[in-house]
Parts: sequence; structure tokens; C-alpha cells
Amino acid sequence: MAYRTFRQEYLQVPPVTRAYTTACVLTTAAVQLELITPFQLYFNPELIFKHFQIWRLITNYLFFGPVGFNFLFNMIFLYRYCRMLEEGSFRGRTADFVFMFLFGGLLMTLCGLFVNLVFLGQAFTIMLVYVWSRRNPYVRMNFFGLLIFQAPFLPWVLMGFSLLLGNSIIVDLLGIAVGHTYFFLEDVFPNQPGGGRLLRTPSVLKAIFDSPEDDPNYNPLPEERPGGFAWGEGQRLGG
Repeated sequence: MAYRTFRQEYLQVPPVTRAYTTACVLTTAAVQLELITPFQLYFNPELIFKHFQIWRLITNYLFFGPVGFNFLFNMIFLYRYCRMLEEGSFRGRTADFVFMFLFGGLLMTLCGLFVNLVFLGQAFTIMLVYVWSRRNPYVRMNFFGLLIFQAPFLPWVLMGFSLLLGNSIIVDLLGIAVGHTYFFLEDVFPNQPGGGRLLRTPSVLKAIFDSPEDDPNYNPLPEERPGGFAWGEGQRLGG
């Protein structure tokens, strides 16, 4: 019964979120079980382009460190905001969501050539948080019960939290920069005088990922509590 319930809940998670978070968890489990090592996963341009270890272009987005507070913190944010994007502004637009992943990953990888970062998964999470926060500007957040602010400030609050923990803010800045680039090209520039859509999802992605109609039994994650926890919950202003 418990397995059946877990399986049903697991299958309720939208496909892109399910695939990405599952890959991250399985990669971490493989490292914990010493089946692989982080040295086989990290981003190394020389090994990628000179020794053709192409898998590193993907695996460096799947490992968030050993199981601990930092891993759980990143997994919670990755799962929540990736799912809310997929069930919110990308509902019924799986191909567009996949294209955002590809665009963000490509731009972040290019930036990774010039910054000293060996794993880009945390920056990718910040990118997802940034895009969600800009598309939900009137959601009010409550962080650890200490700060109340509107959603667009969330990436900057997370950067401040990283700074307090003694982590490098380059990761956060990279995620914010890539997230803002996508948001500007997709949501801002097309609505400007003389602007237009520069990002167009390839038809091959639409053919692969977009289904003709929604599943009537689909159960989306409620957005009334975007943080999902007492230290990250939110509500829409005026609600």
C-alpha cells in the first residue's frame, strides 16, 4: 500500500521535474555508494573538449554534494520551484520548459568556461527560482519566519543566506544572471516597442514533448504556499 501510494504521488510529479530531480538523487546515491566519484562528474573543459568526456556537460548539473543540509536545501528548492514553474506558467508547454532548460544550461556552461565552478546545479536552481519569482511578483514570502518580502527578492535573499553560510556568491550571481537573461528575452523584450521574440522553441521539441491535450486527472501542486515550509511559505498579496 505504501509503495503504491508513493508510486502514485511520484507519477503525479510533472515529467521534466520528475526526470531532473530523480537524476540528481540517483547521482548522489551513486556517489554515496562509491559506485562513481565526483571526479568523474565535474565540469572540466579540457576533459570535455580534448578527451571527449561529453557526459560532464550534463553530470555537473546533477551532483549537489554529499547528503547533508546543503544537499537537502538545494533539493527542496529545486523540486518546489521547478515543479511550480512546470505546473504554472509552463503548464501544457513542456517543450517550452525543456527549451528553457537547454537555453539556461547552454548559457550557464558558456559562463562556466570563465568562472572557477566545477558543479553548476546550484546555479541552475537559482535560475529556476529567479524565473519563477519574476513571473509571480505579487507573492509574499516568509523566510525562516524572519523576513517577509515579495517574490522577486527571493533570489537575492538566498544569495545573502549563502553569504552568511560562508559560501561563494558567484554561484548565485551566475544563476541570477542567466535567469534574468531568459526572463528578459522571453517576457520583457517581446513587449517592448520594436521588440520581438528571440527565443523560439524548435518544432522538434514540440513534436516530442507537447501532448495534444491535458490529463483530466492531473493534480497540480498548490501555489498558495510556494515555499512549502514554515521558513519559505508565501501568499499572494491581498489574499
